[in-house]
Order: sequence, then structure tokens, then C-alpha cells
Amino acid sequence: MTDSVVLDPVDLEILRLLQNDARTTYRDLAAAVGVAPSTCLDRVTRLRRRGVILGHELRLDPAKLGRGLEALLLVQVRPHRRELITPFVERVRALPESRALFHLTGPDDYLVHVAVTGATDLQRLVIDEFTSRREVARVETRLIFQQWDCGPLLPPAA
Repeated sequence: MTDSVVLDPVDLEILRLLQNDARTTYRDLAAAVGVAPSTCLDRVTRLRRRGVILGHELRLDPAKLGRGLEALLLVQVRPHRRELITPFVERVRALPESRALFHLTGPDDYLVHVAVTGATDLQRLVIDEFTSRREVARVETRLIFQQWDCGPLLPPAA
């Protein structure tokens, strides 16, 4: 893997802590990893500059925003050519219901995570925004009953 970055134990601990709470102050972060606040700031800046830290996100509860039903849509695009998939990807990313979009291998070309108001809204979305498109050959829908966050992403152990 040529894109990987060598990280020491202090960098790894900084990343672990920030993934658990990105609002942690540099002072608290520095105290937790045992370095000076200025050193901690330098390390975080270096991790950003090297592309390890991509940004900070605000997570919202879709149900509290009136989008209490979430689903995964498995979409097959035919023919699978760039001149068709680029506009498809742009359209899906622009939909207010779209939460994430993945390009896949295997029989399905895309996995789309959506959040909608309910079953009627999901049906409308699938019919009007997916199956009505000429390049969409098939859509399968899977409802999400529950979702869990997993631990922080760290490099594989040596």
C-alpha cells in the first residue's frame, strides 16, 4: 500500500481520541497522550497535511429530522459505462434522501444509503428517482432496522 503513512503510538492515540470526540481540545488531547499542547497541535496539523485526517463531521439523527426510515438500495446500472454512471452518481449524490453512495463489485453496481419519512416516501424515491432512469436495470431495497457505530479506524497491527 503506497498511500499509507507511518504513525507512531502518539499519533495513533491522537487519532483514536479524536475519532471518539472530534471536539476534544488540544490541551485535553495533549494531556491524554502525554505531550505539550503545541506538540499536539503540530502533530494534528501534520496528520491533516498528510491526508490522514480528512475533516470533522457533524452527525445528525435522521429520525429527529423527520426521516425515521432508513434503507439500503442495491442498484444495477446497465450498460455500466462512464457516460451513464457519472450523471447517475451526480444525481444520487444530489438527492436530499441520500446519506452515502458506494460503487461496488459483483452483481450490484451501487449501494445507496437513504433516509426517508416513511414507506410511501421510500416507494416514491425508488420509483421516481431510480427505476424511472433508463440506465437503472434493477433496484433491491433493504430496510435498516438498527445501526451501530464501530470502534475507531486505526492501521492494522504490525
